[in-house]
Amino acid sequence: MSRRLVIHVIAVVLFAAGVAGLAQPASAAAPVNSTVAGGYAHTCAIRAGGDLWCWGGNGTGQLGDGTLTARTTPVRVGDAAWAAIDAGTSFTCAIRVDGTLWCWGSNTRGQLGDGTTTRRTAPVQVGTATYTTVSAGDSHVCAVRSDGTLWCWGFNRFGQLGDGAAVYNATSPLQVGTATTWAGVTAGFAHTCATRTDGTLWCWGDSSTGQLGLGILSYRTTPGQVGTGTDWAAVSAGHLFTCATRTGGSLWCWGENGYGQLGVSGTYQAAPVRVGDVSSWTGVTAGFDTACAVRADGSLWCWGNNASGQLADGTTTHRYAPVRIGTTTGWTSDAAAGYHVCAERADASLWCWGNNASAQLGDGTTTSRPAPAQVTLPA
Repeated sequence: MSRRLVIHVIAVVLFAAGVAGLAQPASAAAPVNSTVAGGYAHTCAIRAGGDLWCWGGNGTGQLGDGTLTARTTPVRVGDAAWAAIDAGTSFTCAIRVDGTLWCWGSNTRGQLGDGTTTRRTAPVQVGTATYTTVSAGDSHVCAVRSDGTLWCWGFNRFGQLGDGAAVYNATSPLQVGTATTWAGVTAGFAHTCATRTDGTLWCWGDSSTGQLGLGILSYRTTPGQVGTGTDWAAVSAGHLFTCATRTGGSLWCWGENGYGQLGVSGTYQAAPVRVGDVSSWTGVTAGFDTACAVRADGSLWCWGNNASGQLADGTTTHRYAPVRIGTTTGWTSDAAAGYHVCAERADASLWCWGNNASAQLGDGTTTSRPAPAQVTLPA
């Protein structure tokens, strides 16, 4: 919330919204999973060797180190090898290299998927199935299994689990429909979007500001197709908005636009609107009210909420169009955007900036950063 890239505010968000939703073209067999994740006040990253490190706020155990102690520098989460990660507002979920899924942190809505609402300060396994991708929103999680089926759990007030709103909270995974062709998924604050292997895009849950892209301002409790396109590539759900790229390299956003998080001027949009005329976007991540995306030349661009300097442009002015982060051209599409932003470069180095009140930048301080600063991860 990200996810949600929190996306999914998730994502980014993240509520990122998770934050997590960066994927390769939906027509491909599987998404490219994120190895960087940011919640409201914490950050996690997977190193090349598979070891997982987290830092920042830890009031609900979201760092996974078995404590409730905040960390100003990275702390390792167990000794397992990890493949993918995403962070909800105050919890975290990750997939190990063996495909098993584990979650930890806040569990008030059953978002850890372990059949309880008990807070966990260390990773707990979600069933015994194997997964290919996972995305954590504010209080719900969705993940694609190895067989191509899609499962969601946690809070379901607005139908964000895609089950027809049969339950209010789900403490264990519920299958979304019967399709076995899901490619990637992203969970926002109270909505979810996912791609299928045929390149189609589907969204469900809250659409009070048009964040489903279906032209409605209410909610939908089962997946609805966004337009008729079959060329959707990466999608990321933020707090009350969503952004996605198409295989041709164009970038599209929809939903709430109070901070410019759609990358265009004006008010909310209930259907996808194109961001500029550039056709070289390779990935996007939507956070609370901020989004970031990478172009084919390796340049990184962000827009939307800038209250914490997360756009790194030397101001706290919100931006309704993408602004470039420095002059570096080595950025990858692996990023987490929210009130703080973290992103990887091609040399595997990790850089963070923006809000640091809970030490989520991992630099040993609680001083906010108006420009990217490298995070030192232990060898």
